[in-house]
Amino acid sequence: MSRTPIAIIAAIVGLIVYLFVVLAIGDRVLTLHWAVQALYFVIAGSLWVLPIRWLMYWSVHKR
Repeated sequence: MSRTPIAIIAAIVGLIVYLFVVLAIGDRVLTLHWAVQALYFVIAGSLWVLPIRWLMYWSVHKR
């Protein structure tokens, strides 16, 4: 069985969960200083790439 369907499902579910967590924390960050907001949204907007990158490599490499 190919790993690709597993990776696609894991990516979709993972990104949805990540989105809800980032948005929930983002609501609290909106009351803080603009510099803290900018830092949070830059980090939160970039951090999802790391697990997705790993998942993509895992899905195409065979053992």
